[in-house]
Amino acid sequence: MFNNIIYFIVALLIFNISYPEKAPAGSLFFTASMLFLSWAVFAGYCFRGFRNFKRDVRKGGYTGGNIGALSAFYQRLVVRLSVLALFLFALAVFLFNIKYWILLVPFAEKFSVFQGLAALSLFFFYLCTIWYFAYPAYEAIFRPGIRKKSFIVSNLRLNFPILFPWASLSLVYDIVGLTALLGPDRFLSSVRGQVIFFAVFLVLLMIFMPALIQHWWGCRPIRDGLKGRELEKFLKDNGFRYRGLLDWPIFEGRMMTAGIMGIVPRYRYILVADSLLEILSMEELKAVLAHEMGHARYRHLAFYLLFFIGFMIISMGMPDMVVSLFFLFPFFQDILVSEGTQSASLFYLIFSIPMLISLLIYFRYVMGFFMRNYERQADLYSASLMGTPEPIISSLEKIAYAGGRSRNVPSWHHFSVRQRVEYLWKTISDPGMFRRHNRFVFKAFIIYLVCMGAVGYFLHLSGAKDRFNRFAVTRAIERQVVEDPDNAALLQTAGSLYLETGGYPEAAGAYERVIAIEPENAAALNNLAWILATAPQKDLLNPPRAVALAQRAVSIERSPMFLDTLAEAHFVNGSAQKAITIIEEAIDGAKENRAYYKGQLKKFRGLED
Repeated sequence: MFNNIIYFIVALLIFNISYPEKAPAGSLFFTASMLFLSWAVFAGYCFRGFRNFKRDVRKGGYTGGNIGALSAFYQRLVVRLSVLALFLFALAVFLFNIKYWILLVPFAEKFSVFQGLAALSLFFFYLCTIWYFAYPAYEAIFRPGIRKKSFIVSNLRLNFPILFPWASLSLVYDIVGLTALLGPDRFLSSVRGQVIFFAVFLVLLMIFMPALIQHWWGCRPIRDGLKGRELEKFLKDNGFRYRGLLDWPIFEGRMMTAGIMGIVPRYRYILVADSLLEILSMEELKAVLAHEMGHARYRHLAFYLLFFIGFMIISMGMPDMVVSLFFLFPFFQDILVSEGTQSASLFYLIFSIPMLISLLIYFRYVMGFFMRNYERQADLYSASLMGTPEPIISSLEKIAYAGGRSRNVPSWHHFSVRQRVEYLWKTISDPGMFRRHNRFVFKAFIIYLVCMGAVGYFLHLSGAKDRFNRFAVTRAIERQVVEDPDNAALLQTAGSLYLETGGYPEAAGAYERVIAIEPENAAALNNLAWILATAPQKDLLNPPRAVALAQRAVSIERSPMFLDTLAEAHFVNGSAQKAITIIEEAIDGAKENRAYYKGQLKKFRGLED
């Protein structure tokens, strides 16, 4: 399930950054044919992969350590096919342009949640193909005793709640967009507003969503009355607050697992599969519950919220930096400035690569590091609460053996069973490991917060990202100006960028060239006049010429901005009364920046007084 969280995030990212063609070269029949053909090849590859795998299972037998090795190989095969499914999904989005056809559905353009669900239904179909062909191998290894239909449906029911937070958030955004409320729209358009909204909404989801998910999974109070009462007494005796202790019927209860949902006690549920109730002793069941209690005790679910918010902060700051970075390379710049849907599709395909890499690094290695150590922290809590690590050790060994899992193979979010067991055994002779590990996790999280704070400050508050963006775009425009030196629009854009970054001499040179090409370019006249009147470099100042240029700009377009430049030029020439008269006219005609113009008036009057 944790792997699938990453798969769905990647799929959504691929879909959201895609560029829909206005009129694709192929028809709907062509797109459907290509989708079917690619799926048929994929299905054949899945069939062949699991057929060969099942043949190896028959040759290898089911004794000793073979089951663990086969289980590990099975998981690797599923991961490989899931990544291939993502590749097919990317082809469907970027090459077969499914977004265009989805947007043709009435009202689809106004509801991003519908667009996403329609696209993800294709990805789910690819996953169902994997599960369909995986079932015989799964049955041969794990012997769960469930039907193929139940296996596929259980996978769907297990994984679909991954989309609940995204779907809920997207729906709220769609509703806000449709209402066209000015306040929320302005708030959500800012980075701070989006982060605050996302954080608050995600917290609310984490509070209330478990109640919905447990119904979706069909959970019920544990049917075994004796064990249920004993486990509830154990939770009560240890002062643990929760909403329900539930039977987890996914995979007909044969999936050997337990879990906890909910960050507040009123909506907190502990889930235990039937298979665990069957194979574990009462002490082992209590140790498993103590492990889940450890997750609540250390507030791991709340920390996961912070990790998702951290990724949002990164993902909101990276895209424009990636685009600016592309501007530094001629090949990518040619793609960016060229017209046509094929160029746009190619750009978005290339653009997705660094975004996907950052996503994988963040979740697999950063968040994965904490998830592994949070599991160890929960193991240690169980050992501490039970007074000995033996119950949790024996439960892990039984689950690994009965579930056909390899003791030696770790995952990105869990240490291997062998690593967990060996660590727990060491605590008997070295009780200080409890305290040291908690301290280690705490220090690691502080380092994470510091790093994320630094990244967030750099991307959103320091101005460094904006300076880099302007630098990259300026260099790209300079390259184009060399190739097309008489392009006034390029020169004017370069001048504006130089001016924003404090490059007054360069900006003045660019505007001089614009005026030489287009003598009646009001914006270039105005901006050059401003530089000649206000530049910090004294050798650039030329107040008399500034007045002349500003007057020419105003004669072409009498806008408040140009009037302000003319007023400033008169002011630096010592004509304060003229400056006051002109800036008053600018104030009368201004619909925006009135506070700035009034500040100018105050400055001009101060000199006169």
